[in-house]
Amino acid sequence: MSGGIDSPVATYLMLKAGAGIMILNMDTRPFGGEDEVEKVTGLASRLKEFFPDRVRLFRAPHGIFLSSFRDHSNRRYMCILCKKAMLDLADLLCDRWDLDGIVTGDSMGQVASQTLHNMAAVSAGVRHPIIRPLIGLDKLDIERIGKEIGTFDISIRRTNGCNAAPRFPITKADNIFLQREWTKASPHASMEQVAANVVELDLR
Repeated sequence: MSGGIDSPVATYLMLKAGAGIMILNMDTRPFGGEDEVEKVTGLASRLKEFFPDRVRLFRAPHGIFLSSFRDHSNRRYMCILCKKAMLDLADLLCDRWDLDGIVTGDSMGQVASQTLHNMAAVSAGVRHPIIRPLIGLDKLDIERIGKEIGTFDISIRRTNGCNAAPRFPITKADNIFLQREWTKASPHASMEQVAANVVELDLR
């Protein structure tokens, strides 16, 4: 779950459907700021107000991945490599924590990593089910739900964003080229380092 509008709404819909949720926030520092981290904590706390016994927040040092992609891979693939790293880490944690699936806030075609082609590319090799509750909703539908549950005003707080994102991201990834750029960054070493440093935060 990020600090954006979509993923908190997706999380809420799954909680409303009866799921227990372990929120995984990818901390992009030094490419993102402390303000984004605080925003996610606020969103998770808001969701916990609705479902006090079924919300836990974990944070992973995603900047480790981003640094490696920046140094070794084609910059235009950064958003897709970023999303692939998120899903692969979530897949690994599902195994280690005995979880059933992965929930994302993807809705069709809103950003570079969410074109249908790119969603297929980053999902390749993920063994656990990927659930996308917002896939058929348009932005107005998502915003309406966010306003109803009180996450929208938190999500739209202005932050400095992620400065790792390229100016012209790839919107139709070539799978062979994507895998090549992924391999260049030695992701397995980064994966173990990130997974070993996932921490749970106290939500009050």
